[in-house]
Amino acid sequence: MQKEYTTSFEAIESYEHLDETEKKLFDSAQKFRAIAYAPYSNFTVGCAILLENGEIISGSNQENAAYPSGLCAERTTIFWIGANFPEVKIKKLFVIGAPREALTSVPIPPCGACRQSILEYEAKQSDPIEIYFASLGGAIYKTKSIRDLLPFSFDASYL
Repeated sequence: MQKEYTTSFEAIESYEHLDETEKKLFDSAQKFRAIAYAPYSNFTVGCAILLENGEIISGSNQENAAYPSGLCAERTTIFWIGANFPEVKIKKLFVIGAPREALTSVPIPPCGACRQSILEYEAKQSDPIEIYFASLGGAIYKTKSIRDLLPFSFDASYL
């Protein structure tokens, strides 16, 4: 028996094609990317998350000389929300990543560990989280749920 799985995403042409809320998220993620602590990889990432109460919480990647003790921007931000707003749902997550000195137009998606962490919060709240990922210019990709980026996911239902 062969089964087929499909995933989907939307390619938003550029920043100018975002709505006002999406632009706020982009701007916040870009601001936090600029202050990321990434002296070893020089790959800087910013994340901005929109909560259901309208608040935007942002963070950046934080590296450590003792690899892999650092933490990605997505997990830095989402864990802070989990600790400080445990009952507030996450609506949208926007991530921007790129090498510190390089201009790239390739959208940078969350890594595997971040995808798994986002999945945990999506499952916890029983509502999808829209995921946007971008670089410093060019297209922005949007998915309706982390499950579009993590189709064969592992969650608490397996435990």
